[in-house]
Parts: sequence; C-alpha cells; structure tokens
Amino acid sequence: MQDQYGREIDYVRISITDRCNLRCTYCMPEEGIENYTSHTEILSYEEILRLVRCLAKLGIGKIKLTGGEPLVRLGCCDLVRQLKAIDGIEQVTITTNGVLLEELAGGLIEAGIDGINVSLDTVERDIFQQITRRDYFDSVMAGIEQVKALRYQNLKINCVPIAQFNKKELVKLAAQARDYPMAVRFIELMPIGLAQAYTAVSKEEIMDMLTEAFGPMTPYAGTLGNGPAEYYSLPDFKGHIGFIGAIHNKFCGQCNRIRLTSNGFLKLCLNQNKGGDLLPLIRGNASDEELTEVMRNIIYQKPAAHHFYEDDQQDTDSRQMYQVGG
Repeated sequence: MQDQYGREIDYVRISITDRCNLRCTYCMPEEGIENYTSHTEILSYEEILRLVRCLAKLGIGKIKLTGGEPLVRLGCCDLVRQLKAIDGIEQVTITTNGVLLEELAGGLIEAGIDGINVSLDTVERDIFQQITRRDYFDSVMAGIEQVKALRYQNLKINCVPIAQFNKKELVKLAAQARDYPMAVRFIELMPIGLAQAYTAVSKEEIMDMLTEAFGPMTPYAGTLGNGPAEYYSLPDFKGHIGFIGAIHNKFCGQCNRIRLTSNGFLKLCLNQNKGGDLLPLIRGNASDEELTEVMRNIIYQKPAAHHFYEDDQQDTDSRQMYQVGG
C-alpha cells in the first residue's frame, strides 16, 4: 500500500523479543534491563502470524525478524516456516548477533530463510568483549562459518563503525567479503539512546581506508536486499561492500518500511513515536478486517522524514534500539 506521501510500503521489521544475550555498549547498559517486556505483554507467535496475514493483504510482502536477539526466543525457526507459508509473503529474513547461529543455522535454512544478517563490529576478541561485554566471540565466528559451510549464499555482515571502538577494524571486517560471496555493510551510528555518547565514522573515511587497502571501489548496480544500502565492488572480491547512511545520506523519501515491536506497537519511523498499539485490538474482539483497516490507517500516516539533529524533536521516540527492533 501507499502512505500519505505516495511511498510504497512493502516491508515490515518484526521484533519478536526485546531480550538479548549481549550487552553492547551503544544499545544496553552493562547491568542489563529492568523493564523487559513481560511474557504476558509480548506478542505470541500466533498473534504475530495473524497480524502478518493482515499486513499481507495490504501489500506487505517482505519481513525482517529482529530483536533484541531473535534467536533467543524458542521456536524461531518454526516461525520462519509459518511466515513463509502465508499467502503474499515473498521474503523472510533475519538479523542476529550470531551467538546461537551455529546451532540454529541449519534449522533457519531448512525453514526457508531468505537472508541471514549477522551484526558484527569487530574481528578481534578483545574488542568484541569490550563492545558487547560478553565473551562470545568464538560462538559468533563459528556461527558465520557454519552458514558458509552450508553453502548459504545470502549472508550479510552488519557493522556499526564507532570511532571509540572499531575504527581500526573496518578494513579487516571488509576483508571477509574477499573470499566468500557475501556483503559486508557499514551502518551509520544513529543517535538513539546510549548510542548518543559515541561518534560515528563517515562513509567517506571508510571508503578512503578501503581504497587504500584494496584498490578502487566501483558502484554495484545490482540489488542485494530490500533496504537503502549502496553497494560497491572491490578488485578480486567475491562479495560486496555496502553502506547505509540514515543520517548523512538521508533516504526517507524512499523509505518502504514499518516496524512491529515485540509488544505490538506498529511503529512508522525509527526516530519518531508515531504509530499505533495493536495489542488491545488483537486481544480484544477485533476481526481480521478491523485489524487490517486499523493498520491501513496507521501506515498511511507514516511521517515524511526523521528529525535526527533537527530542532523539532517533539515526536522523538525515547525507547532504546533493543525495544524497537532496529
């Protein structure tokens, strides 16, 4: 369907949990979170499937499962299989921190997952532990290797470049795409919650580093996903390098996505709090037709753009990234 600005909205990011087995410095406090969504307030898989069936009627055909960390929720692979079976759903992908990926990669692939994105900000154990406050580096790397061993092709590594942590690691991270046909993507740090204390590394600076290390970067004209990433090829690389710049390469005019939080809030923009709470409706007496119409009206109101670093901050969402699914 189209929103009020004529953008075709066909992609929903669904957070299936706000819980996580890491404590990344730019996402969660070290001691963890006191106000996790309770099990009674979180959407059940049956409720997620019902909402997706309604969204599919509105033309939403692409799904990204997120968290928190989605793989900590039991039955994730079965959810993928059931989502894939819904009429109108063209694609189901997942973003994970990789800690449980070695164990679950086979199940995800068997269930028909269309893409696996692994969040990884460093290839050095010490820096990994500094960023995540957990010693799971070997588990994450084993998960990535397991995906490769299964010859799965639609693998992406997502890195958030942060001047205080991993600036010197970015060349090593990019090198992972040299010998395997995957994408390594550098995602601009967004000033949400705890991330406001850190400094982003610009696309231009990263490109200079990669060009010096590997040679000239050539824009890639093909399509490697549903989002706004700009991809490049490098000499002798089997994979590609991507950049997502939500702040300095603002792509709101082409934004095609909405978000569904783990407690049932249909969120229209990562920066803003506009949207609607679906939990009372889905647990009340609302019919599928009523749910569909409510979501149609909410999606139509998607705002024109985010307001990061702008004076108008009245609609800014105060929730942390783990609460909204990224």
